[in-house]
Amino acid sequence: MIKVYGVPGWGSAISEVMLTLAEIPYSFINVDGFDSDGPSRELLKTMNPLCQVPTLVLENGEVMTETAAIALMILDRCPELSPSVGRSERQQFQRLLIWLVANVYPTFTYADYPERWVPDAPTQLKKNCIEYRKSLYMWLNDQLSAEPYAFGEQLTLLDVYICVMRSWGPGHDWFQDNTPNISAIADAVCQHPRLRSVLKNNKII
Repeated sequence: MIKVYGVPGWGSAISEVMLTLAEIPYSFINVDGFDSDGPSRELLKTMNPLCQVPTLVLENGEVMTETAAIALMILDRCPELSPSVGRSERQQFQRLLIWLVANVYPTFTYADYPERWVPDAPTQLKKNCIEYRKSLYMWLNDQLSAEPYAFGEQLTLLDVYICVMRSWGPGHDWFQDNTPNISAIADAVCQHPRLRSVLKNNKII
């Protein structure tokens, strides 16, 4: 069984929801406190020197990190969770999956711990990162169909990303007011009966 090292509500929630959707069994190991010195950080460091969540230990004992890589691993087992080869939506799915990780994720890295990067002006860095994140989400909103999911009727792993990330900053109300497609997709994913328990455990619903 896959082991997921994470913290409820953090980035590991994306992996948990994807695995649940794909019906791939896993166990969850809570490493709350991993971002500061202590036993959780030391445990995580033995598997992932970057001390990031999610960190997965697969059935064969190999370590898997990075949510986009985890998504691709899941798609090897459940290819129906992305648009099929030959469909025009497949390229957009691939593009947006990597786009989220490459562009939106860093805004959390810098905004959540601004004092690590600019000790003399952490407040300004945090503010700038959040404003930039908002602009990214507004661009993403315009790329999505929201009927009811990002690519129409088919539920994909991209929808899982959108659902979980809607629960993070800048907050539910901001998404509702400024990115109606993102909100509609997240609402649709939250209604999926298979996902309700894992979403509740991660404080997403």
